[in-house]
Amino acid sequence: MRGDRLISILLMLQTQGRITAKELAEKLEVSERTIYRDMEVLSGSGIPVFADRGKNGGWSLMDGYQTDLTGLKESEIRALFAPVSPQLLDDLGLTRTSEDARNKIIASLPAAYRKNAKDIWSRIHIDTSSWRGTKEKISSFEVLKNAIWENVTLEIIYQRADGQRNRYIVQPLGLVAKGSIWYFIAAKENGDIRNYRASRIQSAVPGEDTFERPDDFDIAAYWKSSKQAFIKALPTYEVRVKVSEEVLSRLSFSNHFVRIIEAESSDNEGWKSVKLAFDTKDEAKRYILGFADQISIIKPEELHFEILKLAEAAVAHYKV
Repeated sequence: MRGDRLISILLMLQTQGRITAKELAEKLEVSERTIYRDMEVLSGSGIPVFADRGKNGGWSLMDGYQTDLTGLKESEIRALFAPVSPQLLDDLGLTRTSEDARNKIIASLPAAYRKNAKDIWSRIHIDTSSWRGTKEKISSFEVLKNAIWENVTLEIIYQRADGQRNRYIVQPLGLVAKGSIWYFIAAKENGDIRNYRASRIQSAVPGEDTFERPDDFDIAAYWKSSKQAFIKALPTYEVRVKVSEEVLSRLSFSNHFVRIIEAESSDNEGWKSVKLAFDTKDEAKRYILGFADQISIIKPEELHFEILKLAEAAVAHYKV
């Protein structure tokens, strides 16, 4: 498109200095006649471009001219250049493209702002990979990505969490990265939109049919709504406990999905009454048992006896 081409010409003139119409035409894969017309448009819009005649001639900008293409503020530059996850870029095959794009944008900034943009990369880094470097294998990721861009239907074999495999014909709408986990968003044949954990897609085969992507589909808005609905539908098992001060700060630092609902002031002996929420009773039992005598059950009372049975079973199992 002409708008993109004009910006590319301006950036090349700004970063390379003098450049010939032939060189511009080759780089942009257009005719020299098109380049001359583009130069007339740039000149007519107030950009000081000049043509130098002769053997070493070419097009150049007026000495000292610097464009601020977007009028970006310093805070906007920080937001624009905030780093993204290298792992996710690598998954998408966009690592090199992202670097090239950032370099081009930096070239378009006023000199006073260039250092600020580069400083962001030396001060902030986002790493979504796990500590042990484990990564979910997605066998059909390339097929999923291509289908999203090409609006091609897919036949997928999806393995649910319980191990059951189902076949679906879907219309790909997008990909969402939650942490380091990718989710595939697609519409089923009846129009319902569903989320599929990409690593559970056993196979994906492009169909012969294309489809019209919904004009009003906003993947960010959809994901926010879907996430809220998921959280709201989660089961909840609440427990009131007494917690010693020694472990109070550790309650939230656990691999279990536990949430602190409320906490009261400590009593004279240093114990604090806390309401905890778990997904299930089994999770609550395993979690509380792990803290031994540092947590005591207040209610429900039956949970006290169930944890006691677990503790007795553990003692009997390991008793020599």
